[in-house]
Amino acid sequence: MLAGWETLASCPASVIHSLIKVLLVVTFMQWPATAIVVVPNSNCFTFDNDSRLVDFADLIGKNFEYNEKGSVPSDLVVQFCKDVQRRSQAGYTDFGRFISSRSFITGSQPIDFIQTFQYGDLVHCETTFEKMGRTSQVNIICGQCPNKECKGKQGCICSISYDELMCRVTVELAIPCPKSGPRVFKGFTVGFHPRSSELVYNGLTQLGFEQSHHEFSFQGEQSHVSLYLSAVFSLSGLVGKPSLKVNPVKGLDVTLTGSGTNGAMPTTLSPTILNVIWRCEIARSSPYEVNILIPVEGYDPIEFTLTKECGHIQEKESNPMRGWATFGIISCMYVCLELCKLASQQCFIVLSSLLCCGGFIYKTRVQHQSGLYALPGMTILSAFLDAVGGPSYMRADDHGGNHASQASWERMPGTSQAAEHGTKDRRYGSL
Repeated sequence: MLAGWETLASCPASVIHSLIKVLLVVTFMQWPATAIVVVPNSNCFTFDNDSRLVDFADLIGKNFEYNEKGSVPSDLVVQFCKDVQRRSQAGYTDFGRFISSRSFITGSQPIDFIQTFQYGDLVHCETTFEKMGRTSQVNIICGQCPNKECKGKQGCICSISYDELMCRVTVELAIPCPKSGPRVFKGFTVGFHPRSSELVYNGLTQLGFEQSHHEFSFQGEQSHVSLYLSAVFSLSGLVGKPSLKVNPVKGLDVTLTGSGTNGAMPTTLSPTILNVIWRCEIARSSPYEVNILIPVEGYDPIEFTLTKECGHIQEKESNPMRGWATFGIISCMYVCLELCKLASQQCFIVLSSLLCCGGFIYKTRVQHQSGLYALPGMTILSAFLDAVGGPSYMRADDHGGNHASQASWERMPGTSQAAEHGTKDRRYGSL
């Protein structure tokens, strides 16, 4: 050992420096690369024309005032991503409030983005569409006003205009816009149900699954979790095969199965299934993290984290009845075919029932589905009914409700903790 150190000490300094660089490069290459988890900081965000995320969280609540000249002096105030008000000595007039990120869309030149505000004051505006009251539209320009009205770099209101009934105002606002972020695969969802999106909503990872959270952990008794993936049909071919990383590496045996692992295209009418089958091999006090990454060609990858509690070791599941079940199914098929020979007129009914039972057994035993969605064709039927029926109506005062297909960043902070836990228990079951 001493001779080795003497040999190393006799080497030139340049050789030692080169050896250190090689060791650092090898260590860096073996360090796992971390992808960017695409999750917004609030509901004040939108997408640019290239589907890249633009987050305006730093501007939430910032006031932009415009002094109106006239017989009655007044000010129009835009509270960014909150509301629009007209203030005067007579009082405040509310021209709508910001509802959700769906009210924040991409514009066309020279307008970069458009914000809409709804459900303002109803006085003298009772006949507006769906009784939304006074409304406003804020046209956002990234940079300076066309008339060079802005002084400074904080932005300002360039101009305003009202309709004849003073029930709607259009505001032109110039601000320094933030830089565009990751490119989001819009329309992609991941949920615990074929029509829900608890993990990924519209290509964005939901809060609670962007990193490890103890309150979102799965219990050790739960041996598998079924995830449903769906995307817009025209872009579903861009979705690649998922991969996973477990932290720590040893202690939790994880296997991915289902149609989502073999490159099948996930669509809204026929979602693919990703079964996460896990077993605790080493018990530990802190939970295991399972990071799942789904590549999308031309877009930033979809990434989310599942957390698994392992308070005790789980034994390997064995099913000694599997061989008998196969024998029973074959025997049942033989009996049904013999019945078909005796009653040919009822053969179609018998075969249809046999195929339905076979599909139900396959979905429950192999794809780990349950309930109505274990029946063959039920997923397509429910998607068809959703498409025909359209989105359900939501009351103006019901924006704080938690829904399975609602984005987590859209939930109002006033929602009670008890109600939130009740929704989690009802949605996740074992969580």
